[in-house]
Amino acid sequence: MTEMTVAAESVPARVAVIILNWNGEKFLRAYLPSVVRHTPSAIADVFVADNGSTDGSVDLLKRDFPNVRTILFSENHGFAEGYNLAIKELAPHYKYSVLLNSDVEVKDDWLTPMFNFMESHPEAGAVQPKILSLTEPEKFEYAGAAGGFLDRNGYPYCRGRIFGTVETDCGQYDSPIQVDWASGAALMVDNSLYLSVGGLDKAFFAHMEEIDLCWRMRLAGRQLWAVPSGAVYHLGGGSLPASNPRKTYLNFRNNLLMLRKNLPRSG
Repeated sequence: MTEMTVAAESVPARVAVIILNWNGEKFLRAYLPSVVRHTPSAIADVFVADNGSTDGSVDLLKRDFPNVRTILFSENHGFAEGYNLAIKELAPHYKYSVLLNSDVEVKDDWLTPMFNFMESHPEAGAVQPKILSLTEPEKFEYAGAAGGFLDRNGYPYCRGRIFGTVETDCGQYDSPIQVDWASGAALMVDNSLYLSVGGLDKAFFAHMEEIDLCWRMRLAGRQLWAVPSGAVYHLGGGSLPASNPRKTYLNFRNNLLMLRKNLPRSG
């Protein structure tokens, strides 16, 4: 069962900024105010899609964020399917969506550069901003940095981060660039393309699902770009810490699954 507080006739904006939440009251309390404050209402509406939270998330939204629209699921659909269902609901009303992690803080107008780029580059299917570390804002953040690439073996890396080495942001990656993948921490997508390629694959559970999505977008003939004139600050590591063996398992398993899905069959 889904409850959504949006009416088609009342939607002038072109972008739905969607924060997926499951029992993340502390993240909403800490970071949602910045998203509300710095998201231009002329082009975007802010949504929280709640995955059946049992903490105080929904009460917090109703009490402290009455202008934030909500999509309320009666159960936890997980990360991938939660976003798939939310975008399916919103696609008839919005041209674009931004998948924004709940542990992201934004400053200034982070969204307009991406929106303008998508509007002026119809070949672009998805874009990301510059992603900096919330705890060390002078440095890039591990998950996405200034745009993602894949090496010849299918191993992902970023402008601003290779393996565990993260660079200080000195403006060295401030130009837009076409990339192999864009980070799911702050991912702006063309809704019709997102749905046509099947959205995020829920079989991944966590990690690399956005890389797989971006690969399918490229196979469909569209481009992925990093647009670093907009920036966000990501806490990161909220789901599984780097030392967790399940994280290692999911990274290796999902990398193999992604390669099997998207590389051409030999013979």
